[in-house]
Amino acid sequence: MSGKEIFNQFQSLKISYLAIMKKITLLTGLIFLLLTQSYGQTKTKKLDYFPAYNNWQHKTPSQGGLDSNALVKAIGFAMGHEAKSSRDGALAQFQSFGKEPFSEAIGPLTDRGGPAGIIVYKGYVVAQWGDPDRVDIVNSVTKSFLSSIVGIAVDRGMIHSTMDTVARYVPPIEVYNNTGHGHDNDIIYPFSSPQDRKLTWEVMLRQTSDWEGTLWGKPDWADRPTGDIIQYKERKRNEPGTVWKYNDVRVNALALAALSVWRKPLPQVLKENVMDPIGASTTWRWFGYSNSYVVLDGQIMQSVSGGGHWGGGMFINAYDMGRFGLLTLHHGNWDGKQLISEQWVKQALTPTTANTGYGYMNWFLNTDKKLLPSAPANTWVHIGNGTNMIYCDPDHDLVVVARWIDNNSMDGLISNVLQAVKK
Repeated sequence: MSGKEIFNQFQSLKISYLAIMKKITLLTGLIFLLLTQSYGQTKTKKLDYFPAYNNWQHKTPSQGGLDSNALVKAIGFAMGHEAKSSRDGALAQFQSFGKEPFSEAIGPLTDRGGPAGIIVYKGYVVAQWGDPDRVDIVNSVTKSFLSSIVGIAVDRGMIHSTMDTVARYVPPIEVYNNTGHGHDNDIIYPFSSPQDRKLTWEVMLRQTSDWEGTLWGKPDWADRPTGDIIQYKERKRNEPGTVWKYNDVRVNALALAALSVWRKPLPQVLKENVMDPIGASTTWRWFGYSNSYVVLDGQIMQSVSGGGHWGGGMFINAYDMGRFGLLTLHHGNWDGKQLISEQWVKQALTPTTANTGYGYMNWFLNTDKKLLPSAPANTWVHIGNGTNMIYCDPDHDLVVVARWIDNNSMDGLISNVLQAVKK
């Protein structure tokens, strides 16, 4: 072999060696980067605290880096601004809805306690007031639990899309008749009218459906009617999605539709898929009405209500409310397990066109800071009559549960709490 040939072969080997070393260097760098990211993610997860069942760790405000005096002031504000409604449950229901037609309660009502709540900062309970263990009706906060159950059904493909019509999923329903005698209304068709057949899960979740009908003895037009009752009753129906109207009859129709999809009682669905995984207590209850029983798969099941308008709905303590708030604060993730998809939470937090302060029920949004001027615009609140509220603030890693606070004092409470958060 000539000298020139030997030189050329050497050069070729040198180039191959350099190329190999370059690839090894790049590969080593990539592995290092992936390990660094993995470590960072693991570190972030370890920093997130989630309370175990029956063991929610507390920290003093100073341990949490908060202003103790400001929190004392916030608690004093909450205690001093109790809702004006009666503590007698039946009387409070009459005060709120007694002027409506068909306003009689048909579900459980109990006397309530006084102002109560907890403040959760970075997962830890840093303050509480009243009796946070007391189980009370939570009214329309129930709707947030209901919409979450629908969300899990979508996540699992039981409902293909929220843009599907609900009628596709709801066959004729047999109402349980305990008299032993047949009646014409033993079978109901809750999504059979021309208006109702075109309603999607999306408009039902956003309260823009204008569903029409009577369910559990309550006509849709009897819930918060406006103007002349006859004209309101006979009015032309709105095109779905165009008009927002808070209506508990329609919420109950959604609950019945969800029952048809899950084919088992919704409290059981909630327990298995949300409340047990987040370590909730065994004291919460979800009620329907004395006449809201159906026969499904040969079993008698109660179709629960989405609030306490006519009694019923969720009865729960402040700690369990706080756990649910912490779950939504983390976009459906609980200690690394995605109980509700991030996509669903994103949809729930998307403003409704007809009411930009409302997402899915009952996620009240602070769009343009209209709901809570003192809070960041990206916060949300699960709200029920009373007022019962679960405030969720991702910027400050903060959840505030307040029970029986005057509705006009919500922003005052949050303003005081935020004063305690040191930048």
